[in-house]
Amino acid sequence: MTFKSILLVSNYYPPEQGAAPNRIEVLAQSLQASGYKVQVVCPFPNYPTGRVFSKFRGKLYAKTIENGITVYRLWVWPSKSTNKFVRLWSMLSFSKSLALFFILKPIPKQVFIQYSPVFVGFTAVFWSWLFRKKTILNVSDLWPLAGFEMGLLNKGFYYSLLEKMESFCYRKADLILGQSEEILEHIKSKNPKTLLFLYRNFPNFQTARITLKTPQLPIKIVYAGLLGVAQGLSYIFSKITIPEQVEFHIYGEGPDAEVISQPKNHSIIYHGSVTRSQLHHELTQYDIAFIPLVNRIYGSVPSKIFEYARLGLPLLYMAGGEGGDLVEKQKLGWVVPVQDFKILQQFLNTITLAEVQKFPKENVQQNAMDVFDFNLQFEGFKKQLENL
Repeated sequence: MTFKSILLVSNYYPPEQGAAPNRIEVLAQSLQASGYKVQVVCPFPNYPTGRVFSKFRGKLYAKTIENGITVYRLWVWPSKSTNKFVRLWSMLSFSKSLALFFILKPIPKQVFIQYSPVFVGFTAVFWSWLFRKKTILNVSDLWPLAGFEMGLLNKGFYYSLLEKMESFCYRKADLILGQSEEILEHIKSKNPKTLLFLYRNFPNFQTARITLKTPQLPIKIVYAGLLGVAQGLSYIFSKITIPEQVEFHIYGEGPDAEVISQPKNHSIIYHGSVTRSQLHHELTQYDIAFIPLVNRIYGSVPSKIFEYARLGLPLLYMAGGEGGDLVEKQKLGWVVPVQDFKILQQFLNTITLAEVQKFPKENVQQNAMDVFDFNLQFEGFKKQLENL
């Protein structure tokens, strides 16, 4: 087997959990299996707790070989603070470490960069461009636009600076992967000449055979993932009344966890954070998966669509945009407009066991496996990579 070398740059990587680290790990493993010598550079793991994991504390640098993949972990000032200045300092700290890495280490000819956060993406693109590497940019969210739509950023000098950094990244990339058609349209409007490829965050894991059983009351709705500002679970729960025949089960960590974990409502059960393999096992006991966003974010297609559906969970989707079209088109569940708490309340009040059975788990899983094919998508990406 002839090996080519590639460097993957990401702000997130296992043992951190979530869509972003899972995405990069699956990509790294798939590239390695297809004949690439893969290196990963990332900060010391700290997401979503905002503290470097105990195994790595007190270090400035670490190099490990994990399943044949060389992983470089660099110093970062971690934080989960909602203060934008503290968060900025955290991003800049890893950007500084990343710049030193590019200067001091031999860099492969091809560099794959997870764009978000903007300062990290910009730093990696700048040094990759300066050293004349082939730059592949992966855009899963449109920053700074997403930050503005979530109310985290206001338009002004700082926003304009981020837009300039965004445009620079698009101009200097040799290939850009977009998580959604909306993302690709946005990038094309900024730089029509860039080579684009639709690359959704399809999962790549073995699915267990679904055990057929009749749903029973109460109807169990589950949310698993980041408990953040964008998802706004505590805000959503403050706007609705959960009827007796429904329970919400919550898994995850994040800024909203402290509010969610308070035992104020017996119909909301908080389970904390568990490993991905354990989560996949536990999700099989639930009837519906909830995918919310407080505000519709242009370009965003939540990765939970692909993972939950692959596990056979019917979806209650309340995040708007292209994701809602996918849920409806592929018959994966119900769609509620963003911020329409009246419709959400009506859904919860009227949902019955018979209604749940309109989306049998085995049908949802088969629909997802037919359409969300990781291997087919990866082969298309690999061809693009080989032509650079």
